[in-house]
Amino acid sequence: MTTQNMATDHKSIIQRALTALVATGDVDALAPLLREDFVHHRPDSTSSTKAEWLDAVRAALVHLGGMQVEIQHLLAEGDHVVMHSRRRLPGAGPGIAVVDIWRIDDGLIAEAWEIIEPVAQAAAHLTWWEPADQ
Repeated sequence: MTTQNMATDHKSIIQRALTALVATGDVDALAPLLREDFVHHRPDSTSSTKAEWLDAVRAALVHLGGMQVEIQHLLAEGDHVVMHSRRRLPGAGPGIAVVDIWRIDDGLIAEAWEIIEPVAQAAAHLTWWEPADQ
């Protein structure tokens, strides 16, 4: 398999996972696409196992049903896929920008990293290093 074919295959795995989740709301459809030793990493240095992450996604969908996902970029190199998306709740609900990084191993998702930023707060985050007004 060429590097280009591998990247295309890895992107298709992520697209299938996202479609299974967003289109159907069926969290259990994600499980076969994840390795048993899957780890989800958060920016605060916490991580969750496959079962913990699936439970968290299941709980979030109670509040996020009908969420619209617009993929801005989907890039693959080696065993990693990066997806930049904008997501919003139905009816002009709050929007977020999300960057997901996925690592693929033997055709399954082995690890995921996720950064989420509320779009309405993006301007304030441009100067994160400045001290807050007191």
